[in-house]
Amino acid sequence: MKNKITDLFGIKYPIIQGGMIWNSGWRLASAVSNAGGLGLIGAGSMYPEVLLDHIKKCKVATSKTFGVNIPMLYPNIEEIINIVIQQKVPIVFTSAGNPKTYTQRLQSHGIKVAHVVSSVKFALKAEEAGVDAIVAEGFEAGGHNGREETTTLTLIPMVAKAIQTPLLAAGGIATGQSMLAVMLLGADGVQVGSRFVASEESSAHQNFKQRVVDSEEGETILTLKELAPVRLIKNKFYKDLENLYQKAPTKKELKELLGRGRAKRGMFEGDLEEGELEIGQVAGQLESILKVEEIIENMIKEYNEARRKVVEGEI
Repeated sequence: MKNKITDLFGIKYPIIQGGMIWNSGWRLASAVSNAGGLGLIGAGSMYPEVLLDHIKKCKVATSKTFGVNIPMLYPNIEEIINIVIQQKVPIVFTSAGNPKTYTQRLQSHGIKVAHVVSSVKFALKAEEAGVDAIVAEGFEAGGHNGREETTTLTLIPMVAKAIQTPLLAAGGIATGQSMLAVMLLGADGVQVGSRFVASEESSAHQNFKQRVVDSEEGETILTLKELAPVRLIKNKFYKDLENLYQKAPTKKELKELLGRGRAKRGMFEGDLEEGELEIGQVAGQLESILKVEEIIENMIKEYNEARRKVVEGEI
């Protein structure tokens, strides 16, 4: 499979693994890259020295291209940027900030830059900043999300019409059929998160992985919009939030309940009651924890079969 995204990133398949906090360590990133996609180390949950260690281990584990996902709200952002440059990481995905801040600096060191957006408005800003690729993410996606609440199938054709930059679709994509659907709508490839959370190589706690594949339709919800919108699985922590919302809480009260380390507690340490369990709506489709290689093989088989049916007029 060869297109703008495979040519841009030097990969076999236009499948990018989301750089999800507490899930995307070097094992997952290297496995995805070895299987023909683009693996990303999620810097958002790593201290600078931890990220450095993951980059070094990823280089040993794969000879293929991999990248780093950097949320620009990260407090040690300058240190993270310097590490990525010094380690000659070839690709960086940025999010949660102004793409103009670091794009040219990274590109001056030969690093390709993709930026994650949730609207046409921000896609145009990313294109103006000169990024190499844009990820348009619908609000089905897990974790921190856009305030616009635009679904992936609505967002992709609007962004594709507005920009010339290579486009990746994200949010609600876990199968080859959904991959074909968004590519027919104008995407050049996909970024997949939740499906890779429930992989053997993910750094998530086994409790969380199992909870993801056990989840059903309607078990995730977008909440905490006053702080930063986040999609998570309903659990005791969410019920505590729901009870607090009945009292019309201030932002301060919401922050106090959220506290520190909720996401780590849930996804990395496996506390299914008090932790923040970030995952996308597509978790309801997932039935098992698989090896990364199986996930990508399945997606490509499904994509090819669905494409055949379209070409031959079966659907």
